[in-house]
Amino acid sequence: MEARLDGKVVLVTGATQGIGEAIADVAAHSGASGLMLTGLEADQGESVARRLGETGVETQFLAADLRDADAPERLVSACLSRFGRIDGLVNVAALTDRSSLLDADIGLWTEQFDVNARAPFFLMQHAVRAMRERGEGGAIVNILSMNAHGGTPDLTVYSATKAALALLTRNAADAHRWDRIRINGINVGWALTPRERVMQAETLGRGEGWVAEAESSMPFGRLLVPADVANLAVFLLSEAGGPMTGALVDQEQWVLGANRGVA
Repeated sequence: MEARLDGKVVLVTGATQGIGEAIADVAAHSGASGLMLTGLEADQGESVARRLGETGVETQFLAADLRDADAPERLVSACLSRFGRIDGLVNVAALTDRSSLLDADIGLWTEQFDVNARAPFFLMQHAVRAMRERGEGGAIVNILSMNAHGGTPDLTVYSATKAALALLTRNAADAHRWDRIRINGINVGWALTPRERVMQAETLGRGEGWVAEAESSMPFGRLLVPADVANLAVFLLSEAGGPMTGALVDQEQWVLGANRGVA
């Protein structure tokens, strides 16, 4: 079965670039009838919305800061107001600032949990309420990280937020399977996103050659790209995914728990 979203309305956070934009793009080309996009960068978001609107998909962008406690309800309400329904939700937006156990402060902890865990929780809450009221089921995909399994020392707080969202994904999936609402997550491995390019080249000072160096060490000779994640996310949103729910899919080139010491 082809992964199609014909007639579906999908809300995507973090949709101004990278993985979020790619998911919106694949959703549009998979038959979605309506897209509600959100992110911080208004100019970029409006540009994405115009581009996708030209494909014939009704698209709206609403700028929102997920640090604001009222943002989730406002976004779902806007989606319902514009399209009259919500069939799918993809939680992409996240803060990825680096911090170790010894470096992190309360401000960074609070901000990352607000955006990476609290906001997706309440977006799910409001989306599920709307889906239940309509009575036709729905699908939610949370974009997680391989760091949810433990994480690297310089991503301690970020890893904790993704682990929290992983648990919430499975908990909500169990709670709402009888409502025919499928809730799954993707543990994304190292991906070549616009934000990662800046982080590696500039913030971490590895220069422009970091991509070639990183990809030479990958089993498949490249890093993940946003389209890889987008294709899987749309599959999980679609009926092609079947009645699978509560799954946390490791989209990664390394097998968790396997011995990486021998080529």
